[in-house]
Amino acid sequence: MPALPGLSLLRLSPSPGTLTILLLVASTIHSKEPPRQENTPDDFLFEFLAQPILTTETTQLEVKAFVQRRIPVMPVVKTVSEWNTFSTTMRQQLLDDVVFRGEAARWRTATTSVEWLDTLSSGEDYRIRKLRFEALPGLWIPALLYEPLQLHGQIPVVLNVNGHETRMGKAIPYKQLRCINLAKRGLLALNVEWLGTGQLNAPEYNHYLMNQLDLCGTSGLAPFFLAMQRGLDVLLNHPQADTSQVAVAGLSGGGWQTILLSALDTRVTLCNPVAGYSSFLTRLEHNKDLGDSEQTPCDLATIADYTHLTALLAPRPALLTYNARDDCCFEAGYTLPPLLRAAQPIYRLLGKPQNLEQHVNHTPGNHNFGRDNREAFYRLLSKHFTLPQSAHLTTTEIESTAELKTRSELEVPLPANNNTLQTLAQNLSENLPREGIPQNRGDFTGWQEQSRDRLAQLVPSDPDCSVSAKQVRTVKHRLVQATSWKLRVGNEWTLPVVEFTSPTSKGAVLLLADTGKASTSQEIQHWLNNNYHVFAVDPFYFGESQIAERDFLHALLIATVGDRPLSIQVTQVCAVARWITQERGLSAPKVHALGPRTGLIALVASAFDTDVIQGISIHNSLASLRQIIETGLRVDQQPELFCFGLLQQFDIKHLSALAFPKHLHFAAATDRLKKELAEVNDLAVTLGQPPVQFD
Repeated sequence: MPALPGLSLLRLSPSPGTLTILLLVASTIHSKEPPRQENTPDDFLFEFLAQPILTTETTQLEVKAFVQRRIPVMPVVKTVSEWNTFSTTMRQQLLDDVVFRGEAARWRTATTSVEWLDTLSSGEDYRIRKLRFEALPGLWIPALLYEPLQLHGQIPVVLNVNGHETRMGKAIPYKQLRCINLAKRGLLALNVEWLGTGQLNAPEYNHYLMNQLDLCGTSGLAPFFLAMQRGLDVLLNHPQADTSQVAVAGLSGGGWQTILLSALDTRVTLCNPVAGYSSFLTRLEHNKDLGDSEQTPCDLATIADYTHLTALLAPRPALLTYNARDDCCFEAGYTLPPLLRAAQPIYRLLGKPQNLEQHVNHTPGNHNFGRDNREAFYRLLSKHFTLPQSAHLTTTEIESTAELKTRSELEVPLPANNNTLQTLAQNLSENLPREGIPQNRGDFTGWQEQSRDRLAQLVPSDPDCSVSAKQVRTVKHRLVQATSWKLRVGNEWTLPVVEFTSPTSKGAVLLLADTGKASTSQEIQHWLNNNYHVFAVDPFYFGESQIAERDFLHALLIATVGDRPLSIQVTQVCAVARWITQERGLSAPKVHALGPRTGLIALVASAFDTDVIQGISIHNSLASLRQIIETGLRVDQQPELFCFGLLQQFDIKHLSALAFPKHLHFAAATDRLKKELAEVNDLAVTLGQPPVQFD
């Protein structure tokens, strides 16, 4: 990047506690951006940008307050009729509007295909039958059915699920022991594999890829829910299954599966979630409890908290098991009380208060479904299920360690082309977005208006929110003045902004960077050289506005309460641009973004707003949102990119067309980007507008 022509530098020896300042003296400042050259930024810019504006807790505390206000609370229900109406409506709404959105509605109605394979002999009491079933078309789940050898009449069934606490999956010893004990007691026990574990322990099944489906407008939660629901189908289709005695149990992610399936599928008649979930409000107070993608799915908390799901179990028998000193998550002491406060009144209302039980494990008290917790489950089954006469009646665990199988012995063959979360997203994305861009003037204006309305539904931003500014510090010498600001946006977010200006600065540029404003000294110098006021900003999730601990899990919380990280970022950028115009007295700024992430923010903001942003320039822009899927990006890496339904409606070229008539410039543009935007440039010619520029 070129230095200021005629630049002379003078370093001042700092006194204690003062900032080292470089005096910038320029003989000429060009009005046009010259070709970029390599140049070492001045120490002054580095040092001023390094000065903190926010505390390290600011953004996390603001996310907490933002989410907390939006979590639904349990209603006060006074009659059985009122509860029946409420629970039925909520259950249906959760299934229709959260679990089975988009293409998942078609997966929901697909037939459960099952293929039975080898049988393992396992002693005198039971056998293990290998099988695989389709959770949804093309995605097969391996499973094991522990089946008593003596089958008489209709017998209870148990779906055994597990989470990500181990990569051994269905072969983990504690789960084998539970299934063996259930079979020896005369029950049918299905041991299912979980996405991302055991045989499905591969990068393409990573649960943070489920948000790729969200991007395509299809619920990423659906494969997880269908994997357990189809397992239940397998059990209930067994000719000797007693459909009135159906249990589900699991630890950790298996505990989450247990509460979700049991709350939403009323075929389940008894459940035992173990250390698997808590209220969203509880999670806000305990960072280690923040749930993964499937546990914090998009828009769930617009309808229900996990307190509601616990109440939806009523009046069916339920044992809430937690561990006293859980070293993973969901410690009993703080997790249980909110769940019980929500569910106990409903159990009492329905006349079954005794059916809601709790068990706290103290030995070993860590994250476990060990013997003490398993025996609590056996006691629950003995209390509420009618077991076969031939079953062992003891609730003490039957010693079966010698019967454990190795992981390879329990392996179930899977199709070579088995679908994954990533291939599902790739298949969904092939024909997206669904609509093209009109190529004639008459249709284009109407398309812009309608498309902005649709974009506002997907990215519910507030471009007109209030903005107030507090000056933090100013350093001024001769030609350059540097000022840091705290901007309060919408009374919910505090943004760090650094302004650089000189007496000859006229235009304004709003600078964003994937690596944060502290890394932008070179760009700042470039824009100062070219006669611009420069405003470097860290929107939500970047630079100073990043959350120090478990950052992306907070982004998931924002999405589950019905907002989007991208929405917040776009709101913030538009607010800063409006502040530059209205409060700093400058013309509408250009937005210059360094990187594909802030580039998308800039592009969406420009597509929305026709007044406060003059134009955009993006360095290293995405060529297409499909690249997110093609490259296997996960939500834990770049959460704002996974805005629900965005690719279903828009791609980079659509957003670029929505930004017309603003000036668009893409630096370091790839051949693919130029090809993707060729249609947009053809449209620019038709409309008599400046074409998109590349370099």
